[in-house]
Amino acid sequence: MPMLEWMDPALAGLLGLVIGSFLNVVIYRLPRILEAQWARECADLQGETAGQPAPSFNLMTPGSQCQACGHRIRWYENIPVLSFLFLRGHCSACGQSISWRYPLVEAVSAGLFAFCIHRWGLTPTAALWCLFSSMLLAAALIDWDTTLLPDNLTLPLMWAGLIGAALGWTGVHLPDALWGAVGGYMSLWTVYWGFKLLTGKEGMGFGDFKLFAALGAWFGWQALVPIILMSSVIGALIGIGMKFTSGLREGGYIPFGPFLAGAGFAALFWGADHVQHGLLGLMGL
Repeated sequence: MPMLEWMDPALAGLLGLVIGSFLNVVIYRLPRILEAQWARECADLQGETAGQPAPSFNLMTPGSQCQACGHRIRWYENIPVLSFLFLRGHCSACGQSISWRYPLVEAVSAGLFAFCIHRWGLTPTAALWCLFSSMLLAAALIDWDTTLLPDNLTLPLMWAGLIGAALGWTGVHLPDALWGAVGGYMSLWTVYWGFKLLTGKEGMGFGDFKLFAALGAWFGWQALVPIILMSSVIGALIGIGMKFTSGLREGGYIPFGPFLAGAGFAALFWGADHVQHGLLGLMGL
């Protein structure tokens, strides 16, 4: 029955809402956790005293709170999407507006989970692609906010793709996944060093190499050209638009990771071949 066919995706969507709420925590806290860790490591190398121990700050503690007034968010104020709507997008204590991105991330996560279960059913393959979607979404938004692609996300994402290929869960043969990871990393590594030798500037970060390698592991080496083509075209168009609207950051750059991630999601939805054919058609080639 049609109703029963949509029950599993609907339940997966509810799980995706919860995971999306946690992704908001990861997106906000992980860069700050890494920055604090790097600061401690620098202090240790310089022989500086640590002073008073820093308060616990990780993905679990302290509890969620308003960034403006420090109000501890109660459980009923932290229900994905619904609490945002009930509070009308404002903190219940100080009235400070809450970013629309929080419920948007939760809704996108729910949609991704529902899509994966609808396509692959209640299978290890679907669970693995849900993991892929969550990690890629978090990595893309962290890069957009901070121009940082943490190894904590890109490397496990790459290994998960290789392991999934080895287990036969991604539909990609292990040799194709392995060479996809190698080709993804080495191609952007070559571009990076070529650009640096010619201009003396760094055109991208090492995190981009690792993210492209991860996408190669998940989709195989055959997907590398469609993914890089799509991400480059969309990145160039958005970059031009931001330049005309004075939306570029200081230095006139935008992170490349979100566009790689966007191409990865397009490959997930439609397949790398369809992405390439569609782009070539738009370009009249």
